Amino acid sequence: MKALHVLSLALAATISAPAMASSLPPLIPMPAKITPQPGTLTIANNAAITLPEGDKGARIAASLLIEKVAKDRGLTLSTGTKGVIHITRDASLPGDEAYRLEVSAKGVTLAAKGDAGLVYAAMTLAQLLSPDAHVGAPVRLSAMQIADAPRFKWRGVMLDTARHFLPTSAIYATIDQMAAHKLNTLHLHLTDDQGWRIEIKRYPDLTRIGAWRTPPSAGGAPGEKVGGFYTQDELKALVAYAAQRGITIVPEIDLPGHAQAAVAAYPEIGVLGARPDVSHDWGINPYLFNVNDHSVGFIKNVLDELMAIFPSQYIHLGGDEAIKDQWQRSPEVQAKMKALGITSENAMQSWLIDQLGTYLAQHGRRLIGWDEILEGGLPPSASVMSWRGDKGAVDAANQNHDVVLAPAPTLYMDSVQSRRADESAGRLFTVTLADLYNYDPFPKGLPADKAGHILGAEITAFSEYLTTPRAVQHVLFPRLDALSEVVWSAPAQHDWQGFLTRLQPQRLRYTREGINDADSAFAVDFALQGPRSQLLTRKEGTVAIATQTGFGQIRYTTDGREPTARSPLYKQPVAVKLGQVLKAAAFDGTLPTAQSRSFDLSTTSLLRWNNPDLVACPKGALGHRVPLTSEAPDGSPVFNVNLFDDCIMAPAVPTDAPRKFTVDVARLARHYGLAYEATKQIWHYSTSPHGELVMRVGGCEGDIPGGGPKGQVIATFPLPDPATAPNRFQLTGTVPAGTGDQNVCMLFTAPISGAFYTVASLQLEPAS
Repeated sequence: MKALHVLSLALAATISAPAMASSLPPLIPMPAKITPQPGTLTIANNAAITLPEGDKGARIAASLLIEKVAKDRGLTLSTGTKGVIHITRDASLPGDEAYRLEVSAKGVTLAAKGDAGLVYAAMTLAQLLSPDAHVGAPVRLSAMQIADAPRFKWRGVMLDTARHFLPTSAIYATIDQMAAHKLNTLHLHLTDDQGWRIEIKRYPDLTRIGAWRTPPSAGGAPGEKVGGFYTQDELKALVAYAAQRGITIVPEIDLPGHAQAAVAAYPEIGVLGARPDVSHDWGINPYLFNVNDHSVGFIKNVLDELMAIFPSQYIHLGGDEAIKDQWQRSPEVQAKMKALGITSENAMQSWLIDQLGTYLAQHGRRLIGWDEILEGGLPPSASVMSWRGDKGAVDAANQNHDVVLAPAPTLYMDSVQSRRADESAGRLFTVTLADLYNYDPFPKGLPADKAGHILGAEITAFSEYLTTPRAVQHVLFPRLDALSEVVWSAPAQHDWQGFLTRLQPQRLRYTREGINDADSAFAVDFALQGPRSQLLTRKEGTVAIATQTGFGQIRYTTDGREPTARSPLYKQPVAVKLGQVLKAAAFDGTLPTAQSRSFDLSTTSLLRWNNPDLVACPKGALGHRVPLTSEAPDGSPVFNVNLFDDCIMAPAVPTDAPRKFTVDVARLARHYGLAYEATKQIWHYSTSPHGELVMRVGGCEGDIPGGGPKGQVIATFPLPDPATAPNRFQLTGTVPAGTGDQNVCMLFTAPISGAFYTVASLQLEPAS
């Protein structure tokens, strides 16, 4: 690791990435050293690849190159004896992941010492052979020499298969993209409260019972059970497939907390003897593994089968968010603590981690866990994955433990990528493409002599709100591209503008490969200059247009037609008239960088506040964007919500004249494990059986016990019985004439023991 790191820095020092950005080939991640050479070479259909006889690793690299170029460029390559592409071994290169790539007028040479290096060389060449949109055309390569090696040893992606089961096809597709980006560690989160996904033959109920859950209900009968699991044969096939691409799969069995699915299957391994259902609540649940001999023996038996499937050096045992209430209330656990001389439940967790770490070490493996395992002390061989910021990484490295950085929110891909109205579900903490690219896995304040303990970093795709494989792809790509350059390329290679330019051909590859990458970083967004009432009154106004990255040239139309590279160039806020439809997109040359977006300037649209237009009531915050149901299919609506208060507000509603309104209400399941934060939920006293929607103009604070709104009441609607009413329904009333623009507060007083409510839209009708 240290040798590769030094090589990467040394090579980086020989070039200046920003200075060369315009001449560098469109590669992601950027190689350590690129030396241009005179001459060119054209690669066309039926070009042959030669490789050492009997070299299995070289044959795999050639096969991957052939497959990748066929998909991304539409060219057919093959292996042969007189090839223009040569794969060879070079024992002088440092480490199995380093490689050398040379292009001359005579041919291309790919060289590496290890199999992984050959794969990475092949993936670099595949990118060189798909630099633009001209699918099927020959590619003329500029002559060059590339010498490359990674910055970090651990370059990872975590997939959470427990909250929403991912079919193996989705995992295979992720592995393919990881290999293309030189990422080498796939962390599979296989168990949690909401599902146990790995077949354990000694304990079949872990999957017979623990792999399936009943979806939460927002009213009415519960749905059919959902879930799934992987057989051991399926996982062994995944391991072999990943290994051929230089990727190690690290399994995670989460303990001692996040254990509800396991305890649902085998309640005797739990603490208090109760058999819960497999959870459908996101968040923190109270169920823990016991620490008695039976439970610890159970875990070791599970680890035996786990290690037989996964040959990885590291086994991840979670350790996060294990609230200790069950241990505190268990006479058996308390007696064991006393017998062991342990004085705190955190130290009891440390004892358990030590037992399991020792067991793994006896089998030649190493334990890794989330940074909570630091609490109470760690066995010397344990490594730490730091998710609560960088502090856990610094603390662990200072104690001479190896560390992987995965801090929330920056490396948590369940955070939304933008606040655009069409963004997908997730946590409403925006993590942009730039946030990923600007992240440095070396924590500030870490002493230089501890730097060797930083193994690398990984992005995580926790899947509470990612209900389908396409949803997972949307949050991973292209943010994964940014992470790949952070962990592979030395800091001297990092060049944000150059990266954005190089990302454009990569996004074309995503399209050809059927990857659902997000265009959030490049999509236009509109901002009406001034209040809506001004445009409604004056019949004209201006609209600013921008993209998150500023990349490309924005082109627009005002007649609803699709913008092209010849449409008017955006230079300043656009003058618009009431009733127009403004459309825009950014262009990189002749190609749009994202799908065009529209801004409807009709009176009807301006008098509609869709859910993303709504804001939190005072003293609250909209913290999550959630689907209508826990298993919502692709394309389903999502809603910004405050999990702690069923109150939301439409800002700056014109009240110059009385207007009829229609409010579209969404009722959602309250399936959140809030643990100690449950006391933060605001209870609004209800005066009808199922609560009311109270609508007021002029404010959201004050005079209803429990924190209700003040201001003029314009409507109060008793809510229908959730057992019989649909979870989307409409209510109508009238907003009376007032003075100027005012906030409209919409407060739901339904009991917090049941479903919660939000507003999908508020539509006003023009004054007659």
